[in-house]
Amino acid sequence: MQLAVYVGLVHRGEQTLADAFRQVEAGHADEVDVAHTCHTVATWCDDHVSRLDPVARRYGEMAVAEPERLHADALTETRPGPVGLLRDLQDLYLLASLVDSSWLLITQAAQGARDRELLAVAQHCQRQTERQITWLTTRLKVAAPQALLVAE
Repeated sequence: MQLAVYVGLVHRGEQTLADAFRQVEAGHADEVDVAHTCHTVATWCDDHVSRLDPVARRYGEMAVAEPERLHADALTETRPGPVGLLRDLQDLYLLASLVDSSWLLITQAAQGARDRELLAVAQHCQRQTERQITWLTTRLKVAAPQALLVAE
């Protein structure tokens, strides 16, 4: 059974995503809506990590390096200014997409295994991750015209 690979991937992905949201929160504190939402979403990621504990005990967990590699390459520090905010939000979007697709695959495995507990965890976490992506998409759309056409 290879589910342990994706349990490990989503576990580290959620931890890395929480750290990345906190980094963007701190780095763009002057953007109050960004800072507030990043703080809230980071707590969701923390909750997802805790919900994974019983899953990891039951199915195991293999260490996977992809989220750290993405985090290390994408969010070693926040970038200043409006274009920096866009780039930081894009980095969050990429990482959230990795986590979202991992939850999708775990959801499919839970359905195949007829594991209702795993299915409930995976569906809950995936719904919240989809909300993160929706917010990131909206915030990118709002910030892009100002950052790309007006700001210097």
